[in-house]
Amino acid sequence: MSDALHVVLDESAMVAAGRGNAMASRLIHRAHAQPGWFLYAPACALVEADRIRPGTAEHIAALPGVGVLELDLSAALAIAPDDTWGAAHARHAAQATPERPDGAFVATTIPDRWAGQAVRVLDLSL
Repeated sequence: MSDALHVVLDESAMVAAGRGNAMASRLIHRAHAQPGWFLYAPACALVEADRIRPGTAEHIAALPGVGVLELDLSAALAIAPDDTWGAAHARHAAQATPERPDGAFVATTIPDRWAGQAVRVLDLSL
């Protein structure tokens, strides 16, 4: 198991960060300031967040501690059958990869959305 912490923001977490959610702000600060903390914004979730709260995409993409995950071919093929690409891209991004062998947590303010799915959730609504 790796000592690194990888966290994927879903669109609800991105909107919450834009609205000043304290937990989201702390997470962003840690990802910027602490080695071994990595924070990701899947492109499809970024689009969904910007539709909910215009300006969110530019805000999140400008943060130095947040990496934007592009919609590459493997992600596109994995999420194509889903109705909401934002959540599907976040779920796909949280799966284990060679770069993230333990996978990643999904940060969200809607933890019930992830019930029954194979992801670890970081609840920002507390």
